[in-house]
Amino acid sequence: MATAAFEEIVEDFEFLEDWEDRYRHVIEQGKAMAPLDDALKVPATKVDGCASQVWLHPSIENGHFHFDGDSDAMIVRGLIAVLRTLYNGLPVGEVTKVDAKAELGRLGLNDHLSAQRSNGVRAMIERIRQVAAENA
Repeated sequence: MATAAFEEIVEDFEFLEDWEDRYRHVIEQGKAMAPLDDALKVPATKVDGCASQVWLHPSIENGHFHFDGDSDAMIVRGLIAVLRTLYNGLPVGEVTKVDAKAELGRLGLNDHLSAQRSNGVRAMIERIRQVAAENA
């Protein structure tokens, strides 16, 4: 069910054995992502439940789900980039069928994120699923 881009991240993680290297890779994913326009960093796009500031700006284009996002924390920005590879480009009706917890579990992230970060990732996934459900 995962996108080809997400499968590439899974392969990269399998190659990187050290968790510091994996964290660095996640941070690099975030650095490579274009910043979200400040005009989109508004209360409507802010995700509650995250320890850091997080904004997600979803859109539906030709029946396919896309979102951009940003955070004031580098690791969270990287997690947004990972979620983008998991969801972007999927038909909007498929988004809610993605088992994000299982897919992120393939990266081992479930075991290596703090409780606060795990709650933030859950909040981001819930926002993504909510928007997709409303537009399916």
